[in-house]
Amino acid sequence: MKGWAGLAVAAALVLGPVAAHADMKELVDAAKKDGELTWYVAHYTSEGAEELGATFTKMYGIKVNVVRTTAQVAYQRLTQDIKNNQTNCDVFSSTDIGHYVRLKKEGKLEKYTPEDAAKAVDVFKGLDPDGYFHTTSGGFVLISYNTSKVKPEEAPQKWTDLLDPKWKGKISTGHPAFSGYVGTWVLQMKLMYGWDFFKNLEKNKPQIGRSINDTVTALNSGERQVAAGADGSTMFSAERGNPLGIVYPSDGAVLIISPSAIVKGTKHLNAAKLFMEYLYSKEASEIDVKHFTLPMRPEVAVGKGTKPMKDVKAVKPTVAQIDKGIPEAIEDWRDTFGN
Repeated sequence: MKGWAGLAVAAALVLGPVAAHADMKELVDAAKKDGELTWYVAHYTSEGAEELGATFTKMYGIKVNVVRTTAQVAYQRLTQDIKNNQTNCDVFSSTDIGHYVRLKKEGKLEKYTPEDAAKAVDVFKGLDPDGYFHTTSGGFVLISYNTSKVKPEEAPQKWTDLLDPKWKGKISTGHPAFSGYVGTWVLQMKLMYGWDFFKNLEKNKPQIGRSINDTVTALNSGERQVAAGADGSTMFSAERGNPLGIVYPSDGAVLIISPSAIVKGTKHLNAAKLFMEYLYSKEASEIDVKHFTLPMRPEVAVGKGTKPMKDVKAVKPTVAQIDKGIPEAIEDWRDTFGN
């Protein structure tokens, strides 16, 4: 907080009290001249990403080309663009913090701090002290289940409950080599319980998809009964009448901090800056909540049926642990599960 306060004071001394608003109008005008931007995004369901893009277009008349994939696919696409000296992506939104650590180190990100980043929920502030990437989405990996197959009192209440033989052939997960959510969950379980957790999970023969959102499909179809799922996609589907429930594990729901950044060399720099501002807006947080991801703004309440962050026992790895640990966890996963 002290860092933000110092920045605010310095800005006020240099720019004066009304300069921020004047600068924002100039940014909007310049962004409209750009006309469009391309967004590589893994943060949300496809519906959530498309609604965020469409609302920004409605507000500013600037087209958003939404390219929604899993985190590792988005990163591979971006690094391939960079290798080929192409600037297809303007704003990059991954669920794997390690991507940003590497891109920053390689000088591939534009330094920019949105004005409203200071208004975010405290846990989302100051992810990169140098201002190259910022938290723009948050969610939990928790236990999800099919309510037509499993009674609430019988659902797993902690992560180690998934190792009970009674769940053999009934568990669904995503894959850490594709999903940043899954990669972070796998790493956190390894940190808490060692790799034996996954050696024992393998004995229960989980169905492994790609995206963590694939667990929703597996549960809805009745193909699987319980999962390591995402709060957002699970509750979004439940709201539409599907038989899904969630459990915040007593040993900790895994908090996913998902950043965004502007790609160095973007052809639409002003539109990208404005889009970063927008991701911290109240309007964007209200869309987040509709899709059951955590709002960036504290004045926006969480989605129906989900818990405020203050009521959740949350666990998460550090940025340094994610940068080093997810690639290692992917290799461990392949050794254990064979895919």
